[in-house]
Amino acid sequence: MGSDFYQQSILPYAGIIIKICRAYTHSQEDFDDYYQEVCLQIWRSKGSFNAGSQWSTWVYKVALNVCLTNLKQRKQGEKHFVSDALPDEVQDDLKAFNSDDINVLYNAIKHLSEIDRAVILLYLEEKSYSEIAEIIGANTNSIGVRITRIKERLNKFINAQE
Repeated sequence: MGSDFYQQSILPYAGIIIKICRAYTHSQEDFDDYYQEVCLQIWRSKGSFNAGSQWSTWVYKVALNVCLTNLKQRKQGEKHFVSDALPDEVQDDLKAFNSDDINVLYNAIKHLSEIDRAVILLYLEEKSYSEIAEIIGANTNSIGVRITRIKERLNKFINAQE
């Protein structure tokens, strides 16, 4: 993967890639693997990008698909790759996750279904309902109701932990 492509097409979206990978992993090693695989898959499939949608929307889709696929493979016991260390720029972004409040939220998010995790992460990224629907392949009208229900479940989980 060329460094120009990484700098221009992946690094600006590292924040959301980190958030999505973190929501679907339980260890630093798994996180590192997922992050590397997402970046690699973005690079490999860049030719299939549909210019009719935004690059950021496509990056979200790729990241979610990679994480969900890896999660399924790990549940089935398939072998998985081992990654190299993450770039320094990504390590710096990870420091933002050292907050206790953020850790409580991510712990709660990890208790949601795989699709609900994707929905709430996109909502937290201030994506519109139509963008969320496009990314996860759902009906736009159902997204608002789904988000309300997810928020209620997260609040109940967090309040039960206190």
